[in-house]
Amino acid sequence: MRVLTRLGWYGGLLAAVFAVAFITAGAVVPAETVRDWTAETDDHHAPGADQSAAAHPPAATATAGGGLGLAMAHDGYRLAELTAPVATDQDGALSLTVLGPDDQPVTDFETAHEQELHLIVVRQDGAHFQHVHPARDAAGEWHIPWRWEAAGAYRVFADFVPAATGENLTLSSTLQVAGEVTPDPAAGEAATDTVGGFEIDLDGALTAGGPATLTATVTRDGAPVTDLEPYLGAYGHLVALRQGDLGYLHVHPHHDDHTAAGGHTSDHDHTGGPEIVFEATAPTPGRYLLYLDFQVDGEVHTAHFVVDAP
Repeated sequence: MRVLTRLGWYGGLLAAVFAVAFITAGAVVPAETVRDWTAETDDHHAPGADQSAAAHPPAATATAGGGLGLAMAHDGYRLAELTAPVATDQDGALSLTVLGPDDQPVTDFETAHEQELHLIVVRQDGAHFQHVHPARDAAGEWHIPWRWEAAGAYRVFADFVPAATGENLTLSSTLQVAGEVTPDPAAGEAATDTVGGFEIDLDGALTAGGPATLTATVTRDGAPVTDLEPYLGAYGHLVALRQGDLGYLHVHPHHDDHTAAGGHTSDHDHTGGPEIVFEATAPTPGRYLLYLDFQVDGEVHTAHFVVDAP
């Protein structure tokens, strides 16, 4: 009987401990935080598995990842039929469809930065970044010829403005590419890059929770480059992603009139430089991967930077 009594006493003690732990956890982790975690959780597909986003519909409560484009659905719009080649040795097409609140393909978009839809594709470690503009057919399917450079897990962002709302929206999903993966994560901060014979220096600092001014200066052989051509409505286009989850930040150029500071313009007769100025806000502390597209002599170049937000 003593044994049974002791076991009963220990059982009661454990039950009390677990009860206290459960109550404490509820106090430490607010309910809204748990909901945010749930909203930012995506499906991850295995190599060689079905690459269609439609095969993994989002939860009804999914949001746009706190404004970071980390969900497949938001405000009634969702990504569907996202497909691409499943290995690096295959040629094919990357295609997707945007479904509206009526669950029908959206075919009416506003033009933003000279395009109806911007497609950002980047591997989970931040390597192999691509910013492209697929074509849309009459049925609402977007498609572009595609061949992967390297294997790994990729995040695909679709950035667009539905005509029905006039509001910018970013949706995303993931694709897996079979093959041997060689990770190439950013090792540390990098404010200078060289691409296509150009040197690009990034000046400015991100601060979590507040706006920041970032200035990219383009030079060639030590001389300022003043023949930057308008690209996507400005002298440069900047994409910022939070390292780790690749949260997508909207970065806006300054809207000065044809100035060397990167004025917003769609007039291709004008040139600018050497500076391109942007405004960005980092939502949280952490490391951010920045990708700058700029155009000279009809050729687009992409510079890469790594910036920490304290």
